[in-house]
Amino acid sequence: MQVNLRSFKQKVRHHQKAFSKYLGAIAKNPPKGLDNMAAKIDAEVWQEIDCLSCANCCKSMTPTFTKKDVKRIAEHLEMSIKEFTEKWLVYEEDDKDWINKSQPCQFLSDETHMCSIYEVRPSDCSGFPHLKKRKMPEYMHWHQQNISYCPATYKMVEKMIEYEIKPEKKVKK
Repeated sequence: MQVNLRSFKQKVRHHQKAFSKYLGAIAKNPPKGLDNMAAKIDAEVWQEIDCLSCANCCKSMTPTFTKKDVKRIAEHLEMSIKEFTEKWLVYEEDDKDWINKSQPCQFLSDETHMCSIYEVRPSDCSGFPHLKKRKMPEYMHWHQQNISYCPATYKMVEKMIEYEIKPEKKVKK
C-alpha cells in the first residue's frame, strides 16, 4: 500500500507519546510469546506497507556502518576504504560509529526510492526496522524512536494495540 508521508507525520504527532509509553510498558513487562506475536504482526504489516513508496528512513535517518559494511561497500564501488569514508561518512567519536555525512542517504534514488547499493547495503539497513527481532523487548527503545520515522513500525504498534497485546501483570508475592 502506498504510504502518504504527510498523513503519517500527522498521525505520529497525535500518537507518538502514547505509543512510546505503550512500548516502554511492554519492554518492562513483556507478555509471554511476544516474539511469536511480533512475527505474525510483521507479516501483516508488510502486506499493508510498501517501503518503496516511502523511503523515509533513508531520507531522514542514517544507518551506522560497521567496519565490514565500509569494506564491503567500498570494494563494491571500487574505492579504497579511505576514499569511501572521506567522501560519504563521518566518524562519531562519542558512539564510535561511522554514519552518513548528510541526509537523505547518498545511495537513495529520488525517483524510485530504491537503494543503489541494495545488494551490499549496511547491515543496519538490511535489518531495518527490526520488527521481528528475537528478544523483542531488547529492541523496544529502537521501536520507540522508529515510530516517528517508519510507517511500518507505527503500523506494528497499531496492530499490537488492536490485538490487545498488553504488558504482563506482575504477580504480588
